[in-house]
Amino acid sequence: MIPTAVVTVADGDIIREYVRSSQFPTAKIEFKGTVIGTSPSAPRVAAFSSRGPNYLTPEILKPDVIAPGVNILAAWIDTKGPSQTSTDYRRTEFNIMSGTSMACPHVSGLVAMIQKLYPLWDPGAIKSALMTTAVTVDNSGRSLIDLSTGQTSVPYYHGSGHVDSTKAADPGLVYDTGISDYVDFLCTIGYDSQKIALFLRDGPPVNCSNRNLGNPGSLNIPSFSVVFNNNLRTVKYKRMVKNVGSIKNPVYNVAVTIPSNVLVTVSPTSLVFSETNNILSYEVTFTSVTPIDSVFGSLVWSDGTHAVRSPIAVIWQGVTLQSEI
Repeated sequence: MIPTAVVTVADGDIIREYVRSSQFPTAKIEFKGTVIGTSPSAPRVAAFSSRGPNYLTPEILKPDVIAPGVNILAAWIDTKGPSQTSTDYRRTEFNIMSGTSMACPHVSGLVAMIQKLYPLWDPGAIKSALMTTAVTVDNSGRSLIDLSTGQTSVPYYHGSGHVDSTKAADPGLVYDTGISDYVDFLCTIGYDSQKIALFLRDGPPVNCSNRNLGNPGSLNIPSFSVVFNNNLRTVKYKRMVKNVGSIKNPVYNVAVTIPSNVLVTVSPTSLVFSETNNILSYEVTFTSVTPIDSVFGSLVWSDGTHAVRSPIAVIWQGVTLQSEI
């Protein structure tokens, strides 16, 4: 309805500088149709995409994943014009939209696909498959770019990464988080039986006296968010994974990548599955070495075929920070 062109903040700054520095600034728009290539790279994190950290429960990393949500061509209702304004009387069967309303259908479609492939999987397993197989590099092979800054994105912006439909169909291992795990989590963050009953409408009242995880970050999800403070310099999280690959006796070895500000140890460093034992657990210990603001990394279990990746985010709260060299 308004003859404008939308550009990123970074491009807007360049345009503004050009207009100010040129006596006769000019501009033109070229319609090149579909352009295939790695310049500009894709995917990228939209400037308006929801960001972390999780301020209510910082021990839980958010967001979980990102998905296509910018300029998506989709079906459109005939009760509103494409601009959604009261003065827009145009009607169309399709429209180009952006936002969570476009990203969510992409993820919902992937969930339906995985549910069709594995009808017995719980929602937690499906979510895990999407997270551990998400990608954190673009089609140029470089780390994802955050369009709000033009800099490299971090897990607080993209979570585990951009969903990958092909890899999600064969995750290798899953963190099969169930209802009981979430009840333990709610007890840990201070919910009582009355509040939890709002989620569990059937069954006996929950007794939280023996259902405390110790730390909210011990919820069995495929990501790690660590919070250090003056009184807490070591954090331990326990995780449990289930082998869902076609090979019943794989051996997975762990690899951790993170700046030297944090020492990370994993026990055990290898997971040996068998047909009779397809669920194994491990423990991760995070130790603060040099407090700064925040650092990010990853923990990957690999059997040579699958790479089961978990993002790591570490923040220091109320600690005297040092600049990273």
